[in-house]
Amino acid sequence: MQRPDWAPDEIDIERPSVARMYDYYLGGSHNFAVDRAAAQAMVAAVPEAPLMAQANRAFLRRAVQFLLDAGVRQFLDVGSGIPTVGNVHEIAQRDAPDARVVYVDVDPVAVAHSREILEGNDSAVVVQEDLRHPERIIAHPDVRRLLDFDQPIAVMIVAVLHFVPDDDRPAELLRTLREALAPGSYLVLSQASGDGRGDDERADAERVYRRTDNPLWIRSRDELTALFDGFELVDPGVVWVPQWRPESPDSAEDAERAAFIGGVGRLGG
Repeated sequence: MQRPDWAPDEIDIERPSVARMYDYYLGGSHNFAVDRAAAQAMVAAVPEAPLMAQANRAFLRRAVQFLLDAGVRQFLDVGSGIPTVGNVHEIAQRDAPDARVVYVDVDPVAVAHSREILEGNDSAVVVQEDLRHPERIIAHPDVRRLLDFDQPIAVMIVAVLHFVPDDDRPAELLRTLREALAPGSYLVLSQASGDGRGDDERADAERVYRRTDNPLWIRSRDELTALFDGFELVDPGVVWVPQWRPESPDSAEDAERAAFIGGVGRLGG
């Protein structure tokens, strides 16, 4: 396979990437044939896969708007992925030009394209780091330069946790982030759920993602709710993402087809 000019030399273009598969679901162009093949296999197993990605992106948009209305002006988007229309900084800075956004991703393609998009934007930056090392994220000089941890910050971990197995202790990772935040901060989480899905469909989806470096770790609503420990859940709690403060009642119909659950929590004190 010929390497595109935009692909960093260090990435393996023969192995599918979950970030590039997600880009494909959303109609993006920063993916390779191997990513498209894996994504198409996922669609064959779970036909709603593109709908799931789109519903999750819509949830992110509504969550950012809620946070802006709540007065938040600082955003830490961990596992931000490859830039597509409707990124956090686009939503936030459109209504609040003083909003500051830090993107964090481990995928070099996502980081490279984020840097390209953010060039000239002094209020947004991207760093290459891993959610599984939250202490490094918090201490990163670019994070500290742009975000004031004495003021409320919204931590966004959207469509990421299903790639973090229990062996990586997600509750401890989130606790490390929570302990660095000021009162009035928020946590936004969403992830794929197996609730309401058949065993065969779930097994097929897990088989597809075993081709990547990030196999799926599907959780129930109760399991995701437990990861908000220390935060006060904002109404309506942890729900199918189309049900979280929908823009219209129609947009929340058949919400379980989206297969993503999510919610927003506020840090009191």
